[in-house]
Amino acid sequence: GQRIYLTAFTMVSLQKVIVVLPLIAGGASAFSLSMSSALIVQNKGGGHGELGFQLAKNLQSNPKITSITILQDSACDDAKEPFASYASEIADVKIVKADLADESMTAADMQSLLKQPYDYVWDNCSKGAAGAGKAVIDCAKEWESKLLTYVSSAGIYQPDDFFPMPETTPTKESAGQVQYENYAIESGLPFVSFRPQYIYGEKSNKWDYIDWYFDRLVRGETLPIPAPGTQKVSLTNSADVASLLASVLNDEAAAVEQTFFNCGTDELCGYDEVAKMCAEVAGAELNIEHYDVSLGKAKFPFRLTDFYVSPDMAKSKLGWEGPKHSLKDDLTWYFESYKARGGMTKDVSFDKDKEVLTTAV
Repeated sequence: GQRIYLTAFTMVSLQKVIVVLPLIAGGASAFSLSMSSALIVQNKGGGHGELGFQLAKNLQSNPKITSITILQDSACDDAKEPFASYASEIADVKIVKADLADESMTAADMQSLLKQPYDYVWDNCSKGAAGAGKAVIDCAKEWESKLLTYVSSAGIYQPDDFFPMPETTPTKESAGQVQYENYAIESGLPFVSFRPQYIYGEKSNKWDYIDWYFDRLVRGETLPIPAPGTQKVSLTNSADVASLLASVLNDEAAAVEQTFFNCGTDELCGYDEVAKMCAEVAGAELNIEHYDVSLGKAKFPFRLTDFYVSPDMAKSKLGWEGPKHSLKDDLTWYFESYKARGGMTKDVSFDKDKEVLTTAV
C-alpha cells in the first residue's frame, strides 16, 4: 500500500501543545491537543477531608484533564485516610505539602511551591479570603485559569421556611466562605462555588453524623431525636460530591454564569428514617423518643429543623447525572467500618441525652 510519512514539531506555550502533522500523500493536516492541568487545594481533614482524594480519582478519567496536583495542607495525618491512600490509589497525582493555615502566605509564596500555572483550580481548603485563601484566588487570576471552583458550605445559608433551600437563599455575610466568594467575584475570575452539606465516605476522617445513631443502637440506648423526627437531611457520599465538583467541566460557561450551586444528593431522608435504616443494618432494637426542640441539640448531629438543599441546578445547568450511591446501600459497609474503628467498645457518654429525654414528647 501507499506509504505515509508523518513528521511532527511542537510549539509549547504554557499548557497548550500544538501538533502539526504534514501528510505527504494528502497535503497538510493539523490538530490541537489541549494539555490541561488541574490543581486541588486540600485541607487537613474534617468534613471535607476526603473530597480532594475523590475529586482527583474522578478527574483522572476526565479527558479534559491531563495532569493533577494536590496542594495538601501539611497539618494532615498521613497515617490516616484518605491521605494514607494517596500513594496507592492516586499514584499519578503530584502531592505538594504546605502550611495552608499560614495567614502570611502570599500568591508569590504559593507559586514558588507549585512552580507552574494551572488551568483548573479546585479549592477545598480555604475558609476565607486571607492567607492561603487569598493566595489561591490571586494565583488563579495571575495564571488566567479557565475556572476556579470553590468548595463552600450550605451552612452559610440563613433560610426562611422554604425547602429545599435554593441558591438564592440569604447568606451570612460575616461567614468566611462568603468573603472568599465575594473576593473571587470581585477579582473578575471565572468562578464557581459549590455549597455542600453533610458528607460521608469510605475514607472519611469525620464520622460523627451517622456514628451518633450506631453509638446508641448497639448499646440498647434510646435515640433522642428532636420532634417531630420527620425533618429531612441530605447525607451525600463523598464520591457523589466529587462528581458534582467535576461537573463544571461539562459546561464551563454555564457554570460561571450560574456561579452558585447547591451540592448534595437528591435522596433525602427523615431523621427517624435514618434511625430505622441504621437499626436494620445493626440488627438492633429501635427505641426513639422525640423531645422538644426548645431544649436545643443536646448531642444530636443535625439541625433541629429542616435544613437541606437540592442538586437540581447542577442537573439542569451542568448535566450532572445524579448520585451513584444511596445511604441505604452504603450503611452496610458503613457499619462494618464502625465496628472496625472500635465503635462497639469505645466510651460514649449519654448524659446530654438524659437531659432532653426527661421531657420527651
